[in-house]
This record gives sequence, structure tokens and C-alpha cells, in this order.
Amino acid sequence: MASKVMHMLEDPHDPQHHLKEQTARLSLHPHDSNDPQTLATAATEAVFITPQDAVIKTADGNRLPHIPLDEARKLNELKQRASSSQTRIDSPAQVNGQHTSIGSEPSSVAQDAGDRTITKIRSSEEISMEAPLDTLAPPSRTNPLFPPLPLYSPPSIIRNLQCTTFRVSSFFLSLGFLAVIVLGSAFTSIPLMLRHIWLRMTFRNPDARRPFFEQEQQRRKERKEEARAWRDKRKRRFSRTKSSDSADEKADDCEVYEATEGGRDPLVCDAAYYARRVGLDIEEFKVQTEDGFIITLWHVYNPKEYNPIPASRRAHHSPEIFPQDHNAGANDHSSQWKNPDAKRRYPILLVHGLLQSSGSYCVNDDGSLAFYLCKSGYDVWLGNNRCGFDPEHSLLKYTDPRMWAWNIRQMGVMDLPALISRVLSETGFEKLGLICHSQGTTQTFVALAKEQRPDLGSKISVFCALAPAVYAGPLIGKMYFKFMRVISPAMFRIFFGIHAFIPFMMTMHRILPGKLYGALGYRVFSFLFNWTDDRWDRGIRDRFFQFSPVYVSAESMRWWLGRECFARHKCILSTKEDMVREDREDAANDNHQDYENNEDDDDDDNDSEQDATSAVDKARRGRFAWYDEQVPPFALWIAGKDELVDGRRLLRRFEKGREPYVKLVHSKVIEDYEHLDVIWAMDCIEKIGVEVKEVLWKTAPDSVRNGCRIPIGCDGL
Repeated sequence: MASKVMHMLEDPHDPQHHLKEQTARLSLHPHDSNDPQTLATAATEAVFITPQDAVIKTADGNRLPHIPLDEARKLNELKQRASSSQTRIDSPAQVNGQHTSIGSEPSSVAQDAGDRTITKIRSSEEISMEAPLDTLAPPSRTNPLFPPLPLYSPPSIIRNLQCTTFRVSSFFLSLGFLAVIVLGSAFTSIPLMLRHIWLRMTFRNPDARRPFFEQEQQRRKERKEEARAWRDKRKRRFSRTKSSDSADEKADDCEVYEATEGGRDPLVCDAAYYARRVGLDIEEFKVQTEDGFIITLWHVYNPKEYNPIPASRRAHHSPEIFPQDHNAGANDHSSQWKNPDAKRRYPILLVHGLLQSSGSYCVNDDGSLAFYLCKSGYDVWLGNNRCGFDPEHSLLKYTDPRMWAWNIRQMGVMDLPALISRVLSETGFEKLGLICHSQGTTQTFVALAKEQRPDLGSKISVFCALAPAVYAGPLIGKMYFKFMRVISPAMFRIFFGIHAFIPFMMTMHRILPGKLYGALGYRVFSFLFNWTDDRWDRGIRDRFFQFSPVYVSAESMRWWLGRECFARHKCILSTKEDMVREDREDAANDNHQDYENNEDDDDDDNDSEQDATSAVDKARRGRFAWYDEQVPPFALWIAGKDELVDGRRLLRRFEKGREPYVKLVHSKVIEDYEHLDVIWAMDCIEKIGVEVKEVLWKTAPDSVRNGCRIPIGCDGL
């Protein structure tokens, strides 16, 4: 009763009053002055990670995810006003009935970023905490490719009721959508099944036309022999595998790796298990992003060379990234090597694609990219994006919609820097090599853009993009993708909710046997994305799908497939209007180039004029570049038969000089490859892995090349 009276006596024009309302609006819990937990998780400051990304810092030092820029600016301005008013009367500030110091100045980063954002302080009457969830997003003031995310208030009766409504509606509607996809995949498999039956009835092998049929037969025979040998020698638990490369590897003392797992594959979602089958192992680190998400980082190592770090030291640190004393972490990590005098390995980080985890780099035995690079001599780290198999946040719970208000931008500007920071902190290096596949390339291309987080480029020696997902391929026009693009954002949330995207897929992953789930996963994803397993080892295909799908937010899928963003513009960093303009410029430039080629090229004056024209044209094109001088070197491996993304258009953008600051150190189009062949094809090590290994070493800093272990086969580079 007393608190109600005090609330009635508060001056509505008092900065403290407005600050209290804004703090309650952005805190973890509803306003309750008698609850210590509420006070500990109250919003105290908006921290600007980039000029376009603000997060909430709570009283206990934790973080709450993204909030609209005008809300962040409002909180910091109200805090500054309240501090000034309290300074004038020289008395301690009272917030929520408790004496709390709120007089500290906002950080310089927040002030600088906030000054670049045009905002207007709104009164509490203009912003209702009880507004419908789907109307809480402010008008877009950012790049049209990245419209603002919705802002969700702390839990209340109305908000909880709305969340429950969305979860119930999305459960049934998304389940119906998934059923249509599964039935579609089943019906489209009927002709293939009938063809196989006919070939069998006519005493022909339907697999004989597969490009690696003989190699598959040989590998199947070898796996059976290894399983039998493992059973026979299980008591001694001894098995040997060797990484396969060129003849150079054989000259490297024939390094032997002792497998500590073997036998019949149980089809488990455990990357460490598959590492142990080839004589390696994996330790898991927890990493906290700057907006409070707890994500996982896997370190691949040779147990003969390295002792794993105790679990307590692998826990997550504070949300701050790239600490000045990151070399301190290197001392602890270096002490884990069994031979302290041996040269260090150069660190590389691999990031996975959409609906996958980094376990996708570990499923092909010694043909897995992660294991191949580790056995070649690199220090391999595997990064996993937010939520993954086990959604975790420092403050938020699974049912809180704020935990799911993120898309590709947050994965790029929050997850990727946090992963890179932890790897550099553990290893003590200034840079690392970055390898990404599909969506992993998307978040990196976004993060490095000059409007996003370009300074991240100083931490990367080279960015290797496998099947780069920048421009959309023809698959975006399929019927089920069109459905997602046609419905409004509000209807999208009714269909797919405001939490995880079709979480029933994860339930199926948990309850179905591995073999059945692997077969079903292949059929569904093959139907959705026009993939085939022609170049995969079919004998272990079911293993490939044990690491997908993972939890992703409905907002993230709306960014990919909704009517506003990627599906509409068909590009991650250019609008469709920009792409039309670029196509016209390229066509005009090509016509002009053809005309000049027919002119007499013996005229020195004409050559000088052409050089001047070329320089002017390059400068004009650079005005619309995505990247600035901080961008690291790029290397591209493009699948020629990829219908999901258009890698050739990205390559053409670089070749046409639209990115004057990008140094393209390597590019290759593998004509027969599809989207997943770049990591799963039986010959992906020969066609991609060897080249990735060499590019990583060629672009490594001189200090690394002089002081680190030279990867196998890279001596002459």
C-alpha cells in the first residue's frame, strides 16, 4: 500500500520517474522493489556493441540481448539526466525504493554510437509495456536488409498469455507445414524407388552408375574389417589410422594415431566420439557472447601431443571480447602441450552452415575437413552458433521470447567475434585462419562489412568461404519458400512462432533411431534443397545428419525466407534495386570493353586514356563497396551445381572490381559439386582440403610462418 502511495506522489516529469519506467521496461523481471533478484537483473545501461547493435547491461554485470536503438538511447539519456538532477541536489538516487548509484557516465562507445542515431525520447504514455508482441518493433531506421527486431517486455500476465498463444498456434501450424514437406519428399521418392526396384528385378545394380561406386565398395569392406579387428583387439584397445594426403605425409615420420573408439558406428550426435575413431579427441569450451548467449567451441587435438584443459577452465568468461591481456590465456593453453619445446600449431576456426553444427566437419572419418587439417599440423577449433543443440543464456530461459529475437546479424556481429576472441585468448596468437561453410560464410560476410564490424578483419589472416551464401540461387523460387515469402510478418509469427523454428524437429532427433532419422533427414533435405548423395559415401550417409538440425530462431528463418529480407532482395548486403543497377553497369562496361578491344591498341596516348578511364571507373564502383581497407584476404570454393546459392555471381562481383579493398587470393569453381559436396564429397579433401591447407599457410603472418609448425605438404610454399 505504501509503495502505491509513493508511486502516486511521484512527479511524472521527474527524470527519476521516467528512468524507473524505462528501466522496468528493459529489465529481466517485472518491477518489484522487494525482490533482490529483480534488483540484480535490473537494466542499468545500454551498451553499443556497434553503432547499430545495443544490448542491456544489468546491475549484476550480465547482458540482455538486442534492443532497438531508440530505446537504448532513451535509457542512457534518462540515466544521464537523472544523474545530473541528483548531483544538483547532492543526494543519493533512489530507484525502485532502494539506494542505487546511477551517476556513472555512459561509456564513450555508447555515447559515440548513440550520437550517430537520430532518436526521440518518448514518454511512457507513448510506449505501453502491454502492447501486443507483434507491434513492439519500432519503425525501421536501418538498412532495409536488416529491419529492426521486435522488443519484448519483461514477463507479465498479458505477455505470457500472448506467448502461449503463439506457441500453441505455431505448434500445430508449423507441424502441418513440416508434414507437407515430409509427404512431399516421400511422394517425390516414389519414382526413384520404382526405378531401383526395376533395376534389381533385371539383375542390375542401381548404384553401379555412382561416380565413386568402386571406392564406396572398398571403404565399406575396410570398415567391416576394422570393426572386426576392433572387436578382436578390444582388450588391448589398439588401432591405427593415418591421415591421407600426398607423398609428403609419408616422409613426416609416418605419424601414427591410435583410435580409442571403434567397432560398429552407433550413429550418435557426438563429434568427440568420431574424433576418437580416427585417433584424435575434442574438448568443449563455453563462450559468452556480448549479448549474453552461451555458445560452444570445440577444440580438436591429438591426445599424444596435448593434455585437455580441466573443465573449470573451459567455462565461459565475461561477455567482453578481445581483452588486452589475452596472452595470459595462452600461457595456460601452451602448458597443455606434452612437448613444451615443440613448435606451436597455427590456430584455425571452422564455422558451420544453416541448421547444422560444426559436427558436420567431423563425419567423414579421415576425409573430414576438421580431422584432415588437424593431422596436417593446424590447431583446429570448431565454432557453434547460438542455441544449437542446447539453448543457453546467462539470464534468459528457453520460454522467454527475448532469447529468440535474433537473426543473421547477431550471429555475425556477436557470435563470430566471441568465438574468435576465445580462440585467440586460448592460443595467444594475434590472428587466426577462418573457414566457413554456407550460412557461416553469410555471417562472416555480414560481420566484415564496413557498416557492421569491419575491425574484426584485423583478427583474421584469411577467410576461406566454402559454398559462399551471399546471392540466392534458383531454389528460392520453390513453392514452399514462396509461401514463407508471401505471408506477412505477423502471419509468419502465427505459423512459426516467436521462439524456436519448428522445435518438433529436435524432438524427432531425440526419439528416432539414428538410422531411421538419418534416412528421413536425407530425404527431407534432399527434397527441400535438391541435394543428392551421388558424391558422398553412402555407407556413412546416416552419420552426416546426426548433427542437424539444431535450434534456430523463427526470426532467423524469417530473415532468410520472409518477405522483407534475403528472399526478397536475393542478396545479403545489396537490395534488389542495387543489383539491377549493378547489372546495367556491368552490361554497359562489357559493351564498352568490347568496343575498345576492336580499337588500335598500339597508340600509347590511347593506352593512357584507357588507364585513366579504368581508374575513374574503379573509384566509382568502390563507392558502393561492402568492405573497406580492414577486410582480410578472401578465398572462395564454389559448387558449380549449387542451386541454393549463386557463388558465381559473388565471384563476378570481385572480378568486376566492385570490391577494391578485397584481395582474392584464391578462387575455384568445382563444376560437378553441389552445396554440401564441399564438405561431404568423397574427394573433397583432394579438391578442396589440400588447397585450403595451402592457402591458410600462404596467408599466415610472417611471424607465424617463422615460428610455427609447418603443415604437412606446405614446406615449399
